[in-house]
Amino acid sequence: MNEDGGGLLTIGALARRTGVPVKTVRRWSDEGLLPPAARTPAGYRLYGPEAPARLEIVRSLRDLGIGVADIRAVLRSERTVADTAGCWADALDAQIRTLRLRRAVLRAVAARGTAAEELPDVHRLARLTAAERRRIIEEFIADALDGVAAPAYRAGLLAAAPDLPEDPAPDQLAAWLDLADHVQRPEVRAALRRLAEYSARTTPAEPSATAAEDAARVAGLMRERAETALAAGVAADSPAAEPVVAELVAAWLPTQVGTADPPQRDDAHARARLLEQLEAAAEPHIERYWQLMCTATGRPQPPSWSVAGTWTASALRAHPEPGPGLVLPPAPDAQRALYVYERVAAHVAALVDAVPGEALERPTPCDDWTVRQLIDHMTWENLMITSIARDAPRTDPDADHLGDDHAAAFRASVDGLLAAFTGTGLLERTYGPYGAPGALFAQQAAVELLAHGWDLARALGTSTDLAPEVADEVLEAARGIYGAAPRTEGGSFAPERTAPAAAGGADRLAAYLGR
Repeated sequence: MNEDGGGLLTIGALARRTGVPVKTVRRWSDEGLLPPAARTPAGYRLYGPEAPARLEIVRSLRDLGIGVADIRAVLRSERTVADTAGCWADALDAQIRTLRLRRAVLRAVAARGTAAEELPDVHRLARLTAAERRRIIEEFIADALDGVAAPAYRAGLLAAAPDLPEDPAPDQLAAWLDLADHVQRPEVRAALRRLAEYSARTTPAEPSATAAEDAARVAGLMRERAETALAAGVAADSPAAEPVVAELVAAWLPTQVGTADPPQRDDAHARARLLEQLEAAAEPHIERYWQLMCTATGRPQPPSWSVAGTWTASALRAHPEPGPGLVLPPAPDAQRALYVYERVAAHVAALVDAVPGEALERPTPCDDWTVRQLIDHMTWENLMITSIARDAPRTDPDADHLGDDHAAAFRASVDGLLAAFTGTGLLERTYGPYGAPGALFAQQAAVELLAHGWDLARALGTSTDLAPEVADEVLEAARGIYGAAPRTEGGSFAPERTAPAAAGGADRLAAYLGR
């Protein structure tokens, strides 16, 4: 039966016309969403000509997850579709946020390796409200700064309290969980207190309106100059670092106006004050605090200060008062300097060739360097001088310069530097603001290569009597280049050691450089 002759549809006809199963049509009809227009004498339902359109509305609303009661209200014109959709969309938003939070918690638990007994705390921290999260940080700050008169510092910390978005990404939630754990550690509170106490002693009573911007500008300049110096291979305790220190002190001096006993000029007092500031700021626990804070709140990560700060502090220790800057040693004979480098490179290359793959992870006399890292550094030094000769200084000291064949990479760097020495006019040219002779690069390259070759020989347990035919010349070159360099904390060289009476030139070079 399809129609009753009066335009009414049986339940089967309605189901076929709309594609909705008979069982579903019957259920919706029973629920009052699709009332029949009439019944047959036998009691079968009949639906009017408007039923297909009404059924499509019901199906659409049910597909969107809207409940029967709300659909009934829409069909009875008790509520508009727009109002109903808005309410259900809000409800879905809440459900989605809950699901995403659960997902983020599970991701964080998996990434952190959370133990079963830790799970309740992790779940509780993840479900805190914004006010509850803020209270944790406020209590941390209040406890750490209790009794410290540093209102501006305190206000800055409170202004940056975490405000997670309603729908945090997994990394944001993980950062918040780490932050909540981090601020409970006594060493973190002690570090924050030290910084606050330093701020209380040194902050001007009436800081200028641009104090924060000025401090950020100087910090950016310090980071830029230190990173440039590191990329160029300028040691913090070398004479070449003095003009960098002078520039940084000059930029920093105006920021000290209004402080107690402000330095007036670049002198020992000013450099000691700046060093004190850098040492006070060198708090890795607080740097970690800000990294987690920024990740949790979606703010840009602050640049790491550790590398640039270490170089600048080391340079200030090595240059505690203004000096003459870089005083170059006499220019060496270019051809002799080239010959000495060739001999040293040949000996060290043979040593590198003999390094088996299983020895690459051995430790070396150089702190924190494996054999592979030491060979990579020697390769980098050759590549760096080559790039200077070609007027395109490299800036990738931390890259991997060896690839899969450490011996081939090192030999290629030696060949490239020899080609630069002979084919670019490097030995006859001068470089930089001090007019450093190119031949000095060859001499310095020989010193660095022989010193690190000695490190490699020690790591491998082989003879350290490298390049005996020229090692004494290399030692004299080292005295000329590095003789004025102070032996300070964080510097390039430890205090000179006494070499055995029968030591060869390479061993005496190592002793001179503090090996």
